[in-house]
Amino acid sequence: MTWNEAEYLDYLESERRCYAWVMQHHGGLTADEASGAALEHYPYEPAEVPFRGLVFHDEAWHWAMLEIHGDRYVVEHPGLVQPSPDYRALG
Repeated sequence: MTWNEAEYLDYLESERRCYAWVMQHHGGLTADEASGAALEHYPYEPAEVPFRGLVFHDEAWHWAMLEIHGDRYVVEHPGLVQPSPDYRALG
């Protein structure tokens, strides 16, 4: 995907916010811990970095569930495969 800097920053912030929400509401982290986890998972990538934003190919819900429950979360927690309505409301 090609985007300008403002679009990239908006998307990055949105994914960080969503990831932090999942880590707080499903992973049991405090708000500060969840924000830190989001910053770590979604670092800023300069425009010249190859494949910038590749982490965006799956939404934050998926990445957070992998972190919380591991690679088999889709089998062991099938109710968590689809994001919750509360998560969707973050929009």
